[in-house]
Parts: sequence; C-alpha cells; structure tokens
Amino acid sequence: MSRTLRAMVIILVLASCGGGDRSAPRNLDDACAIVKDRPVYGRAFKKAQSKWGVPVAVQMAFIHQESKFDARARTPLRYALGILPMGRQSSAYGYAQALDGTWRDYQRDQNRYGARRDRIFDATDFIGWYMNKTRERNSIPLSDARNQYLAYHEGHNGFSRGTYRRKSWLMRISGEVASRAMTYDAQLATCGRRWR
Repeated sequence: MSRTLRAMVIILVLASCGGGDRSAPRNLDDACAIVKDRPVYGRAFKKAQSKWGVPVAVQMAFIHQESKFDARARTPLRYALGILPMGRQSSAYGYAQALDGTWRDYQRDQNRYGARRDRIFDATDFIGWYMNKTRERNSIPLSDARNQYLAYHEGHNGFSRGTYRRKSWLMRISGEVASRAMTYDAQLATCGRRWR
C-alpha cells in the first residue's frame, strides 16, 4: 500500500471517530428511546441531576424545546427585504440555546472555559447551573419546569418584572415544556432501574 493511500485511510478512520453523533435522536417523544438511542445523553442528564438537583425529565424537556436535541441548533437568519441575510436572530447556539454572554458568565462562574454549547455534558451542566441561579434569585423550585422555563427564556430580571405575561405564545410554550417534563418523567419510570 502506498504512503498516500495509507495516509488517506488513517485520516478517514480518525475522521469517522472524531466528532461523535451530534444529530438528534430519532424519536423525540419517548424519553426511553432517547436515552437508549444516545446513552451518553442519559449519563449527562444523570450527572447534572446529581450535581445540580435538576430532574432528568426537566432537563430533557428544556433541551427538546430549545434545540430538539440538535447539538448545532441556531436561531433562524433575519432577512432584509426578504432576501438579504442580516445575521441570526440571536447568538443562541447548541443543545441549550445559550446566548454568548450567558455562556461566558457560566464559563467564568464555573471555571469551565473549555465548555462548549454543542457538547451534551456541558449543555446539561449549564442548564443545571442556570436553573439553580433561577432558584436563588426567583425562588422557583428546580422541579417547576413551567416557571423555570419562563425565567430561562426571559432571563432572571425579565422574569422578576413579569415580561412573560405579555407574551401569550411564551405562556403556551412554557406549559408545553411542563407537560413534556411530566410525560418524560412518567416514561423514564418505565425505562428500567438504570434511569432511577
């Protein structure tokens, strides 16, 4: 085998091992199917639950709403005159759709400068960190998916001011997040002992 061919084979093998599967799981409506399809997700959810106390089902419901489990999710582009791209609607990125500034606050506060929004362990840790800040500042229990989501979307100060009250679409979505968290929790109870 020539050196060139050998080098190409090595590069292909390394490339196939490098990135991991960042696409969304196939069945997003079944918590058991998600953690079976992506065992690393289950480990990440459990680690964040152990560290931060945020229930696995609540983490899953947040990620479902924010990115549909797509590691590289971004907000849509804005267009001028309907055709000229003017940048994204916000800097939100990754599983948790964390904004640039909030992500930097998390990295600084947790001394995790290497954390990335497109890695599930980092995203679940971020969600746990943020929800605990919400509990401290706004007195919202970690299991209260509805109000935690409102504070996640509006920010701590926005939640305190009640900005969500003027957004009927957000009130509806926060209800959907809470409902999904309850559904996921019931499903996880049937996944077997390894999820409890």
